[in-house]
Amino acid sequence: MRILRTLRGLALACHPGPTVAVTALVTAVAWSAGRSPAGCLLVAATILTGHLSIGWSNDAIDAARDTIVNRPDKPVVRGLVSRRTLAIGAGVMLVVTVPVSLANGFAAGSVHLLFVACAWAYNLGLKSTVISWLPYAVAFGALPSFVTLGTARVWAPWWATAAGALLGIGAHLANVVPDLADDLATGVRGWPQRLGSSARLLAPLPLAAATALLVIAPPGPIGVIGWIALPAVAVLLLTILLWRNAPFLITIAIAAISIISLILRGHALI
Repeated sequence: MRILRTLRGLALACHPGPTVAVTALVTAVAWSAGRSPAGCLLVAATILTGHLSIGWSNDAIDAARDTIVNRPDKPVVRGLVSRRTLAIGAGVMLVVTVPVSLANGFAAGSVHLLFVACAWAYNLGLKSTVISWLPYAVAFGALPSFVTLGTARVWAPWWATAAGALLGIGAHLANVVPDLADDLATGVRGWPQRLGSSARLLAPLPLAAATALLVIAPPGPIGVIGWIALPAVAVLLLTILLWRNAPFLITIAIAAISIISLILRGHALI
């Protein structure tokens, strides 16, 4: 049926991996920081609606470019959903995410809307500039404060903001590396594209720095998990440096360690 085909296209076009991952991560951090179950559901709804607007707008804006390089992973190219449908869906979710965000409180909601604005700015053109990393840094750096402002009406500590920014930069590199050839073929020349093959080697570095911050900077003892995380990241980095054809999953593993560290340090945010 046509409606099921469209729904499948919408699901694939929202970039389900990052959407689910970021929604789950921020919700888990909110839970670890002491947010109530109802508050955690609101956090999940906030992040999800924002990410749906971001993902659908990205595929709508890039539809012509994706068609030129015939990307089979893109629902528009496969004919599952139209560019117009994605644009309408993105606009609807952008409107919806405003009241949902502000339901967390004006300050917390404004911080999340800053996240969404950064992502839209990236989609609308910053992705093709040398400062393509900046929207990621600002957006992800703001997420810890979205959690703390919505939970205890306080700004996140510096180390959480800095770690979030580093996670964003690492996510930017990790997200772009698999598509470098297609991006260059269609004229996208953001920061990772200008780095070329070096982007693959650089991607784990901000993620590793974020892990170090999350383990060392918070008050109190490092703990067993921290002493495990630091050498684990060091071994993974060494593997990447020595093995130039190392699987990109190693970079993802470093990101996972960073995320787990952030969740485990959630209580130190408040």
